[in-house]
Amino acid sequence: MSVDIVDLREFYHSSLGRLAEQSIAMALASLWARLPEERLVGLGYAIPYLDRFRADTERTFAFMPAGQGAVNWPVGELSSTALVFDEELPVPDASIDRVLMVHSLEFAENPRESLKEIWRILAPGGRLVIVVPNRRGVWARMEHTPFGSGRPYSRSQLTTLLRETNFTPGAAAEALFFPPSRVRAVLRARNVFERMGRRFWPLFSGVLIIEAQKRLYQGLPVAARASRRVFVPVLAPQGVRSMRSQ
Repeated sequence: MSVDIVDLREFYHSSLGRLAEQSIAMALASLWARLPEERLVGLGYAIPYLDRFRADTERTFAFMPAGQGAVNWPVGELSSTALVFDEELPVPDASIDRVLMVHSLEFAENPRESLKEIWRILAPGGRLVIVVPNRRGVWARMEHTPFGSGRPYSRSQLTTLLRETNFTPGAAAEALFFPPSRVRAVLRARNVFERMGRRFWPLFSGVLIIEAQKRLYQGLPVAARASRRVFVPVLAPQGVRSMRSQ
C-alpha cells in the first residue's frame, strides 16, 4: 500500500523529515555529483532530492504513482509533474539518462515489471539509483515515517532483483543511522549517529542506496500487452450519460 502524498509532504516538512532528507541527500551526492545536460526522472516521491540536481540537467521530470497522488512541482513554475503507473511510464524507449527512485520500489505492485519498464526508458548506459528501506534497519520498523511502510529490502535482495531485470549493480551508499525519534536531544545528535553508523554498523542503516547501469548485452523478453490501467477522474460527472439516455 502506497503512502499518501499528504503524509509524504507532512513528513518532509517536519524536523525529522528535513534531517532525513539531508542524510539521504549527502549519500546521493557521493554517487551522483553533477548531471550536466542529462534527462532525469524522479519516480515516486523524489521532489526533495530533485531540486539538488535540476540546475544541471537538460530537463527533470517528477513521476508520481497513481496510488500515491501528485503535487505540482517546481513550485511557481510550469509543472514537470506527471501522475503515472510505474509499469507504463509515458516516455519513449531509451529517452532518459537517469532515474531516481525514492518511495517507489517498496510500494510497487510488481517490482520486476517496474524495473523492466525503467530499463525500457533508459538510454544505453543510462543509470538508475534506488533508495529503499533497509530490512535490517530501525526505520523500516517504525510506522510514523514513510520508510516504515511498504516492502523493505536487504542489499542482497536488491542486488539480485537488479540483476534479474538486466541491470548491473554498482556503487552503493547508506543513510539514516540516527533513530527515527522526534525527541530534540536525539535529533541534535544526528551528525554523531551518522558518523558512528557509517564506521561501526553500516549494515543497520535506515535506507539502502544503490546505483545500477542498464545492461545491453542481454535481451529482455517483450510481450505485447494491453494496458490494465484506466484513470477515472474523481470529479467526472457520472450522471450526465444516464440523463441523456432517458
